[in-house]
Amino acid sequence: MNDPINLLDYEAHARQVLPQSWFEYFAAGSGAEITVRENCTAFDSLRLRPHVLVPVGQRDQSITLFGRKQATPFIIAPMAFQKLAHPDGECVTARASTQAGATFVASTVATCSIEEIADAAPGPKWFQLYVFKDRGVTRLLVERAEAAGYEAIQVTVDVPVMGRREADVRNCFSLPEGFSAKNLESAGHGSMNSDRVESGPSLYTKYLFDVDLSWNEISWLCSITKLPVLLKGILRGDDASRAIDHGAAGIVVSNHGGRQLDTALPTIRALPEVVDAVAGRGIVIHDGGIRRGIDVIKALALGAAAVHVGRPVIWGLAVAGEAGVTRVLNLLRDELDNVMALCGTPTVKHITRDLIA
Repeated sequence: MNDPINLLDYEAHARQVLPQSWFEYFAAGSGAEITVRENCTAFDSLRLRPHVLVPVGQRDQSITLFGRKQATPFIIAPMAFQKLAHPDGECVTARASTQAGATFVASTVATCSIEEIADAAPGPKWFQLYVFKDRGVTRLLVERAEAAGYEAIQVTVDVPVMGRREADVRNCFSLPEGFSAKNLESAGHGSMNSDRVESGPSLYTKYLFDVDLSWNEISWLCSITKLPVLLKGILRGDDASRAIDHGAAGIVVSNHGGRQLDTALPTIRALPEVVDAVAGRGIVIHDGGIRRGIDVIKALALGAAAVHVGRPVIWGLAVAGEAGVTRVLNLLRDELDNVMALCGTPTVKHITRDLIA
């Protein structure tokens, strides 16, 4: 197979190098996977209205998030179990994200610990948090992230129960021997085994995550940390506004990559309503379906401050480790640079909603 020239090529390569059940763990969604597909295809209906005769010889795609400037508008989405894709897992991805000028978000159920990831890369890092029934476990995760130099907390709010991911059920997916949710080992929650009726992640969620998570817990989380708290998993303007009212500093417009509620609204369609509801009171990040630079410019035009890049990073990691992740992010950066020039938008500040037809 020829060397990849875009992010979709990396997916085809990854399918060849990963065991089927591991590839499907990363790739699959819930139910009939309608939302997985529509997260990508919803971008296709958006048309661009480019400016012309704008000097674009000097282009700058840098942004500033919570006072930290970074070279690209990319945030590496929190994704679990990255050692399935490469022996050094999240540490490799964090190093590559630093090189690419992106923020890395570490998952609660990463296969490298909070501290290992922090030691691996000096770039900006955020921590994605699941809220456990045991509030002591939850608080300790926040404290560890703060102590290790993470700069924000993303609280996932769309997993009261696990979506029915049929590929994982069919594959009886569990973490293989020798792998663990590293951050939870000290609490006795590192393993994630299937019972051959439900997948390991589904059982883990059922017994450990708080199904009764409410707005009260959001206020509590904001009260126990000095870090900005973002809520990940919001698709509605009213929920976004309520989140800001309860102390959130930002929103991640997300349907969990189509892995939770199938037929949930594609995130690019939900984005404008959320941006309008937040009305500048916090930052809004787009998550889901980013496969090309042209997708990035559309999300930025509709009001996103930055975009999550998810599965393509895993494909790069599986294919070529750190060099693969770096190549994925550089391809996306170069595509965005090209589209910014063609749209007459030399900086991210020039990317405004009137660019979208």
